[in-house]
Order: sequence, then C-alpha cells, then structure tokens
Amino acid sequence: MATTAQWVAGARLRTLPAAVAPVLAGFAAALVLVETVVAAHFGRAGLALIVSLALQVGVNYANDYSDGVRGTDGPDRVGPFRLVGSGAAAPRSVKVAAWACFAVAAAAGLLLAALTAWWLLLVGAAAITAAWFYTGGKRPYGYRALG
Repeated sequence: MATTAQWVAGARLRTLPAAVAPVLAGFAAALVLVETVVAAHFGRAGLALIVSLALQVGVNYANDYSDGVRGTDGPDRVGPFRLVGSGAAAPRSVKVAAWACFAVAAAAGLLLAALTAWWLLLVGAAAITAAWFYTGGKRPYGYRALG
C-alpha cells in the first residue's frame, strides 16, 4: 500500500504551476478589463483554480495508471516516481484517484458554469476526455506527438 508521501509524489506537484498560470493570467486580464478589484470575481477565480488543479493532478494519476498497466513505466524507470510502475499502489487505486480528481473538477466546473455560462460544461467534458485519453485508451494521443 502506497504511503501518503508516495501519493503526493505521484500527484507530481512540480506540474501544478502549469495549472495555476492560466488561471492567474485570466484573472489578471479580468482585473485589467474591469479596472477594479471590486468587480473581480474571486470566488469564480477560485473555482477555476480548483478545476485546473484537479484536472492537472487527475491527468498525472491517469498517466501513471495508463503507463503502469501498459508496461511503459517499469521499476527501473528514470524520472518522477510512479505509483503503478513501482508497485507501490494497485492500478485500480490509481485509476480511482484519477477519476476522483476528475469528479472534483467536474463538481467545481458545474458550479462555475452555473454562475457564468453553461457552454463551459462542454469545455469541461472535453478537458476530462483529453486528460484520460492522453496516455489511456487504445490509441493514446500522447504517444503520437500530439500531447
């Protein structure tokens, strides 16, 4: 059974700036456009940040799962720690963790869409689909230089 430290390592925290940067950029742009902090929606920005972070961690776990069951990540792998490839966690546990992250992203995204625009649900569904099939499924696009 994987330790908490191993689960945190499997989440690949060093990738989180890739999730935070676009939300901060979008929020900064909104501040400039509305020209006042009072009109800015900190709650909506917070929801967008939850969506982005949950998707990032979810795709990291999904990648760990998919590469682990495919055999791409063996115990002698060089690079970030892998839960499945190292044998620290069962593939099913990592798959459940990935989908739990996607569920958190979907819940926050649903609330954000309800507060802003319902078409965001399509963007969210596309993001979750892209996250799962990056290295998952029969023909993962991450292995074809499309990632």
